[in-house]
Amino acid sequence: MYDVIIIGAGVVGAHIARALSRYRLRILLLDKATDVGDGTTKANTAIVHAGYDAKPGSNKARLNVAGNALFEQVCGELDVEFDRCGTYVVGVSEEDRATLEDLYRRGRQNGIRGLSLVGGPEMRSREPGITESVTGALFAATGGLVDPFALCYAAAENAVGNGAELLLETEVQGFLREDDAVVGVRTNRGEFRSRWTVISAGVHADDLMRAAGLDGFTITPRKGEYFVLDRAARAQVRNVLFPCPTPVSKGILVTPTIHGNVMLGPTATDIDDKENLSTTPEGLNEVLTGALKLIPGLESRQIIRSFTGLRASGSTGDFMIDAPKERPGLLILAGIESPGLTASPAIALEVVEMLREAGLELQERAEYVPLRRGIPRFSQLSPAEQEALIARDPRYGRIICRCETVTEGEVVAACHGAIPARTYDALKRRTRVGTGRCQGGFDLPLVLEIMARELGLSPLEITQKGGASNIVVRRTKEVAE
Repeated sequence: MYDVIIIGAGVVGAHIARALSRYRLRILLLDKATDVGDGTTKANTAIVHAGYDAKPGSNKARLNVAGNALFEQVCGELDVEFDRCGTYVVGVSEEDRATLEDLYRRGRQNGIRGLSLVGGPEMRSREPGITESVTGALFAATGGLVDPFALCYAAAENAVGNGAELLLETEVQGFLREDDAVVGVRTNRGEFRSRWTVISAGVHADDLMRAAGLDGFTITPRKGEYFVLDRAARAQVRNVLFPCPTPVSKGILVTPTIHGNVMLGPTATDIDDKENLSTTPEGLNEVLTGALKLIPGLESRQIIRSFTGLRASGSTGDFMIDAPKERPGLLILAGIESPGLTASPAIALEVVEMLREAGLELQERAEYVPLRRGIPRFSQLSPAEQEALIARDPRYGRIICRCETVTEGEVVAACHGAIPARTYDALKRRTRVGTGRCQGGFDLPLVLEIMARELGLSPLEITQKGGASNIVVRRTKEVAE
């Protein structure tokens, strides 16, 4: 019997588990994937939004601003890199001036500080590679950059360290009901009973609502395709650059990442398939064309990766956060699209208060520890710190990934963390192994050897992302012939 079951271990679900782990509660965090943050969280623009574009008075506006203000504290506690570098919305026509002024007024209504309008000549001095047609920009000083997966994983790890339970590869197939009340979940791994169940399942939140007998809200998967550029492209892009937004998208942006790459995208295409993560020639062409409108000097030969993410676009256009009276014991988070990453710490606090008001007793644990320390990043240490680390553990002296300077010590630590990396993708997201220019061409054989050794598996059992995604397969006689 649990006090709270949380369905979905993305960045929102992980923050909810962490916020609840402060109290004397039995908490279960479930996800059908092989790792936390394997849905929308792993594939987005990685930007901490200021909140100027959300409709005043909406949940998006309110929780964006509240979440943004928490990032220094949260990232400091969780040992997650965060850069409050500011962001720009760029106008390239006279018509865009009105859009920028409207965003400025909306941002002021939402209570955002640090907004300013910048003229075309000033914008060219701040971003020398920007298009000559720039007419001005809106600067938001409170915008920033973060690694979404690192934030998700750190929050989940901190929750687990404070007593929350995590079950991966656990798919919710239905709900346990007593009359109208939800009293637990039915999964592929059995039934789990709870006093409260929280739906935080990204694009599948509406499916779970219907499974609980609730209608009236639908989610449309909105596909966003991206390019990642080599770090060499960073010399051409100083700032986070948005075009003027459209009714369905913030547009094709050009942004540095927290790790020093450059990212382009996303597209915004509504689709039916909630598992479709394919890229398309049309979508990627749209990404590159849109990016070149902002930074004409970008070179396609610097592209090292493309990927797709799905946003949970809700039918109301706003975050749905509700504890429906017709289903006691159920709390629903749905339509948590952008700025969901930014809002996630604030959403978690709101969920805690909703549960408190609904009668869940919240007694603080004196032993709660809000701090979490991540794996040492060898590449970010000073020479003296590197030498000291190698002296303690010689495995940190063996470079496994040359592009990102990832060591054997980091790979081993990730395999034995509070939430162990059991797939190659999980290891990539924890250590950045295989994310550089060679995309794993150098490190993959070494990584397979280490993972097999540390996890007690055969290299044939190591997968890319779980399931049948084995990296190495045994050639059979039939195949050979």
